[in-house]
Amino acid sequence: MIFRSRTNIDWVMFLAILPIVAAGLVTMNSFTGDNYFFEKQLIWASVSVIIFFLLSFIDFSFLKRTKVLNLLFFFSVGLLTSLFLVGSVFKGAQSWFSLGFLSFQPADFAKLVIVLLLAKYFSKRHIEIAHIKHIFISGTYALIFFLLVALQPDFGSAIIIFFIWLGMVLVSGISKKHLLLVFLIGAVAFGGMWTFVFKDYQKQRIATFLHPLADIRGTGYNAYQSTIAVGSGSLVGKGVGFGTQSRLQFLPEYETDFIFASFAEEWGFLGVLIIFFLYAVVIWRILLSASCAKSNFETLFALGLAILFISHFVVHVGMNIGLLPVTGVTVPFMSYGGSHLLAEFVGLGVLMGMRSNSGGFHRGDLRNEFLGV
Repeated sequence: MIFRSRTNIDWVMFLAILPIVAAGLVTMNSFTGDNYFFEKQLIWASVSVIIFFLLSFIDFSFLKRTKVLNLLFFFSVGLLTSLFLVGSVFKGAQSWFSLGFLSFQPADFAKLVIVLLLAKYFSKRHIEIAHIKHIFISGTYALIFFLLVALQPDFGSAIIIFFIWLGMVLVSGISKKHLLLVFLIGAVAFGGMWTFVFKDYQKQRIATFLHPLADIRGTGYNAYQSTIAVGSGSLVGKGVGFGTQSRLQFLPEYETDFIFASFAEEWGFLGVLIIFFLYAVVIWRILLSASCAKSNFETLFALGLAILFISHFVVHVGMNIGLLPVTGVTVPFMSYGGSHLLAEFVGLGVLMGMRSNSGGFHRGDLRNEFLGV
C-alpha cells in the first residue's frame, strides 16, 4: 500500500453528492423533539467524508493482486456466514452485527467486493470473454454472495448483487446470445416450477410481491402510502417539515426505505428534478473516470460502481412510486444508515485513489483493449 503526497479528487462529483446528503438530513430531521436519525446520520456523513478523502491518497493498484482479492472474498463470505450465528435480527432479517453503540451490515461492503472481484475476473479475460463459461464462472462468485444475503433474508441487497453481476456482464463484452440462452433456461425452469411445484399460496405471495398495490390494506400498504406521498407533493411540495404522510407516520420507514417519497412530498416535482440531476452528475463523473482509467481493471471497477449506484437508485425510486416491489433498498447518500453511507464513500474513495494513478488512457485504445478487438 502506497500513500501519495497529493490526491486527485473529482470536485464536481463531490460537490454534487453534498446536496444529496443534505437533502436526506433535512428530510429525516423532525425539527421538534428527538432528532435521533438526523444526529446519527450527520456523524456518519462526517466520518464517511473523512474516510473518502483519506482513501483518495492511497494507490490501490494492489487490489489487482489475486491474493488480495481472494482474501477479501473469503473474509466477506466469512462475515456473511457468521451472521447466521451471531447476527442481530431486525425486522425479521438477520443482517446486522450489533456492537452496542453501532450496528454494521456486511452486505453493503460485500457489494463493493463483488464489484472488485468481477472487475478483476473480466479484465484478465477480455480476449476470450465471448466464451459462455465466463457467464457461469462469474455468476458463481455472485451467486455465493446472493444466496448468503437472500437467506438472511435480505432480498433487497440480494437483488442489487444480481444487478451488479448482470450489469458488469453486459459491459464486459460477453456474448449477448449466450446470456440470453442462460436467461431462457432460467425462465423455462421458473415456468416449470410455477406449473408443477409451487402451491397456490406460494403463487399468491409471488403475485402480491410483484404487484404490491393489489393489496393496499395488507402487504401493499407501505407502497400505497408511498405513492400518496409522492403524488401529494405536486409541483413545489408541501414545504420542509410539512409532509403529512411522513411526519404523521402514515408512511413507515420514511427515513430509510421511503425517504424519496418523503422528500418528494415536501419538495415536489421541482425538488425531485434537482435530485435526479445531481444523481445524473455523480454517475456521469464516475463514467468519466472509467473512460480515462489506466487499465481494464480500473475501468470495470468504475463501471461496476456506477451500476451499483444506478441499481440502488432505480429500485428505490421504483418501489417508492409503486412500479417495483418493496424490497427495503436504500437510495445512495440520502437514506438513513451508516453502513451503506460508509460503503458508498469507501467505493468512491477507492475510485479517487485509482483516478490519481490514471495514465489518461486514450478512449479508442481503451475500447479496443476492453472489448478485445
